[in-house]
Amino acid sequence: MLVSKIEIPEAKLFRRGKVRDVFDLGENLLLVSTDRLSAFDYVLPSLIPCKGTVLNSLALFWFNRFSREFPNHVVTGDVDLYPAPFRDHKDLLRGRSVLVRKLKPLPFEIIVRGYISGSGWNSYRENGTISGISVPPGMTESEAFPQPLFTPTTKADEGHDEPTTYEALVEAIGAKRASRIRETALELYRQARVYAEGKGIILADTKFEMAFDGDEPILVDEIFTPDSSRFWKRDGYKAGRGQESLDKQYVRNYLLSSSWDRKSPPPPLPDSVVKETSRIYQSIFQTLTGSDPGC
Repeated sequence: MLVSKIEIPEAKLFRRGKVRDVFDLGENLLLVSTDRLSAFDYVLPSLIPCKGTVLNSLALFWFNRFSREFPNHVVTGDVDLYPAPFRDHKDLLRGRSVLVRKLKPLPFEIIVRGYISGSGWNSYRENGTISGISVPPGMTESEAFPQPLFTPTTKADEGHDEPTTYEALVEAIGAKRASRIRETALELYRQARVYAEGKGIILADTKFEMAFDGDEPILVDEIFTPDSSRFWKRDGYKAGRGQESLDKQYVRNYLLSSSWDRKSPPPPLPDSVVKETSRIYQSIFQTLTGSDPGC
């Protein structure tokens, strides 16, 4: 079943994002991952089969794996435990939704880069730095950094997120909280990278969202999904070129090769691209979790 948007007449829609529809339950929120796909700040008109289930279920897998050391906002992903009226919509919500605590995310995307790629590679070629951080000279595309980089961006409600610096993060939220976020993000990335490598996957970079409960950083939204991370196959990896993408980059690459100008509403994706994107999302889920997404 393809899901473009979630409508539950008895419930209050809090926000309809690019990918998720969010319902307000008072102290909690219900996040529902649709099969929408966004790229270059547009929601594409084509739906991707199984995408919402993969995003939701993979994020829950990681949240559960790291929950003891890295607190998160999850209350439950079990639809049988949802309050009314959501229990009456189990078939729609099962596998693609999660009940979470209502927290206020920081207005920053928390990005950790283990390899030089994407916008980081573009910035490095232009000025030798990434988010104000000096990078060793002579690096090639897709090469691993000596140490992962913490490179936050602003979080825009509309338009592009913009690169910022750790110093700007300190100025915005204070040195203590900024330090906690950086330490948490780098260690979480390190642990996930080790796990992924054991599955034959390189976790090249990733982004998080965080909130605070007092002075404790709390992971929110999603972690280590093909929408928020760059995954490569370890077999066949070679620095000095782009890598085979096991994430949303596959669609970005297609769009960059198309005639779309990225300034007007995008056209539908070809059926072959839709099918391959769905296959990629399901494949990375199966590789990382050892199970089927069930869609």
